[in-house]
Amino acid sequence: MATPSETKGAAEASSTSSNPNPNSNSNSKNALIDQLAQVLPEKTKFAVHHLSTPPTLTEPLNNPPALPTEPNKDGAESSGASEVRARKPLKTYCEKHFLAVSIEHPESKEQLLVLALEVYLYTTSFSTVIFVSKADSTGYLNLLKLPQGTPSPIREVTTAFVTYLVAQRRRKHIQCVINLFARAQSQYLFPGSIKNGGKHVLDDRGLVRWWCRVLNPLLEPSSESTSSEWEKVHGYLIVPGLEQYDTRLLLPRTQKAKDNWTLNDPLERISPYAADPATYGKNIPPRCLIPMYPDDPKARFVDELEETTPLRQRLIGGWPTPKTMDQFWELMSHRQECSSGRLTGFIWLVLDPPARGEGGAQSDSAAAATLNRSETDSKATREKKQQKKKKVVLKGPIVPRQPRIKTHQRAHFPKHTSTAHYYWPEEGRGRVVLDDSGYKRAVELLLHLEFGTVKQALASTARWINEVNVGESWSLDIVGRRQNPMLPVGSASGDGATTGAVNNLSGMIKRKRPADGDEAASSGDAPPVNTLGGGLVRKKPKTSESHEPLPTPSSNGEKVNVLSAGLVRKKQKS
Repeated sequence: MATPSETKGAAEASSTSSNPNPNSNSNSKNALIDQLAQVLPEKTKFAVHHLSTPPTLTEPLNNPPALPTEPNKDGAESSGASEVRARKPLKTYCEKHFLAVSIEHPESKEQLLVLALEVYLYTTSFSTVIFVSKADSTGYLNLLKLPQGTPSPIREVTTAFVTYLVAQRRRKHIQCVINLFARAQSQYLFPGSIKNGGKHVLDDRGLVRWWCRVLNPLLEPSSESTSSEWEKVHGYLIVPGLEQYDTRLLLPRTQKAKDNWTLNDPLERISPYAADPATYGKNIPPRCLIPMYPDDPKARFVDELEETTPLRQRLIGGWPTPKTMDQFWELMSHRQECSSGRLTGFIWLVLDPPARGEGGAQSDSAAAATLNRSETDSKATREKKQQKKKKVVLKGPIVPRQPRIKTHQRAHFPKHTSTAHYYWPEEGRGRVVLDDSGYKRAVELLLHLEFGTVKQALASTARWINEVNVGESWSLDIVGRRQNPMLPVGSASGDGATTGAVNNLSGMIKRKRPADGDEAASSGDAPPVNTLGGGLVRKKPKTSESHEPLPTPSSNGEKVNVLSAGLVRKKQKS
């Protein structure tokens, strides 16, 4: 629970900060602040900068399958390339989110970026796909000197933000998919941050394991209300070129991990074409199942296969070489992104909504097909009306118009916040909403700054925050409410810090039992030293300079006969 002073400070920060978005609501700030404050350390100050774009029409994620071949008048199927046509792809909208988290420098009291996340939301009439594009940290979080045992704020913020987007973009009876690929790299969003010694860069296996731990709370929710919103939540992991036994070691070590995770891809399950076999057929080629995201390793492989395959062959039978998804992942394991000494993990989380009843999936696809047909008919009707209109000849005096000065970048807000293809509520928008070009400039500005040292990071943070919103304040102040874990009870040090108890294993050491009658050993004194007598020591006899053996007295006192040098017969040299 937060103290009254903390709650008051968060409320004043949310009320006094200016609102660049005229259509935004205070609930969006409160929902994000409350969710992040629950996972951040207690009485620790953070600042959040949330940037987003409106849903914009974009390229479809999947290639549409071909239309069935129509027979000729003679009854034979057409064989020409012109008769084979692709279906109309699903109308897809993309909404981009960028979250930056900063802390207050202990000495200068200036803002310092420590974490950034970039997430793309792709929505269609069939599903909502949340694609985590980039995530990076600067390594300056150690300046807070958090107590030992505190959960990583970077992992907790990432989990909370993804959970927040899932809750805000949830649509009734619509499937939601969380997708990302984990590829180890020194820096993604903060140039020069690798020079900071406090930045901990994970290797390929550690990064895949970290992302599985980030998404695992969605599979094992702590509250029953969260789990009741979805009928089934399941995770999928595939690492090309890695055996299943080694891949299973990357999963979280929990009791439910074996049931919640599958070492395979769910592309056939989440495909809108495979969900409606009556319309698209039972055999969907891999080229129509694989989604293509920006800067995606498998998307680059798909582009190469598309360029090397003729159009007619693509539409009729797909690619010639990878006919199944298993063959596709086998070829992916030999790609440079997956075989250059580093592993690349592909992770999915599929959240299935409660079914509408009998034939829920078929009704959804049928509704989507009906919407596509109605949109096609309405578009054709509008084109005919435009053709019928006569060309208007302008007449009269020309009245000059005063130019409008743009104080800051304004985004084009869509007319409807909820359609069959996207859902854009006020509660889930960013603190600043920009169009696609303004969003790209904001992200590119961050990629041209420097975060190698603390001085450079402070200057880069101030510049990025000021230029994104043209000098207006758009930060959300947060005070953590998560209590620190209790450390083992021990003695307090001089500075008031509590040290953990030292484990004493002396009582568990098994000592050798002393011999009976040995009072010295039982009393703890040093045992007596065994000394050999003079008759028991055998010494080596010494030799003279002439190498002749010296006479040694016998035990009976008799003399020993020694041969002289003249009686020794030597072997003649050859």
